[in-house]
Amino acid sequence: MLNPPRRQDFEADNDESRYRHRQLIGYIGLFLPFVLILVVHQRDGAEYSARLESISAYYYSGANAAFVGTLISLALLLFTYRGYRNQHQWADILIACIAGAAAVVAAAFPTAAPLDSLTPPWWTETTRRVHYGAATGLFSMFAIFSGVMFCLGTTNWRKWIYRGCAIAIVVFVLWAWVAGRQGEPIFWPESGAVMAFAISWLVKGRAHRSIANSLRSVIPGSHSRD
Repeated sequence: MLNPPRRQDFEADNDESRYRHRQLIGYIGLFLPFVLILVVHQRDGAEYSARLESISAYYYSGANAAFVGTLISLALLLFTYRGYRNQHQWADILIACIAGAAAVVAAAFPTAAPLDSLTPPWWTETTRRVHYGAATGLFSMFAIFSGVMFCLGTTNWRKWIYRGCAIAIVVFVLWAWVAGRQGEPIFWPESGAVMAFAISWLVKGRAHRSIANSLRSVIPGSHSRD
């Protein structure tokens, strides 16, 4: 008697983006906050780093290339994301394209500068509003991916991770909103939302399996499990 196909084999057969694509999106998000901090500490010093109260504020730092480059790279990966060849593929593509467009807009329309002397002559309050709108849209799409799209057809432990990441994204974004209204730094709540998004993409991309396979190749007796 033939054994029924496993769920992950079905996904692999109908996957038009592949796990490496999702892993790359996840790793970009996971390391972004730490890369920004390290670059600014090296180029601008710890004193200036303390003035950067949000991830977006790194636009006005020595980590500008890392910040803008990461958003554009993320946008390109999202624009080329095709999800699974099933009845939900149109939603995968639409949500990814909205998120990609939001990332481009967030990079092109920066938030307010931490110092008045750094404000570009073309910057206006409308620029800030557009940036905030794009950032809100980007995080909203991340939450939808984690809490809705990634959960479709998933019945094992990964589903709870996706839902947990979606809840974390919403909680961190609300924390950032409240902190911003009170004039407090929002770098860490923003970073928490970004890392929650990253974890969901890494799990969806089976990063744990890739890591296990790498370990198995160098450590005798190691095994990869779903």
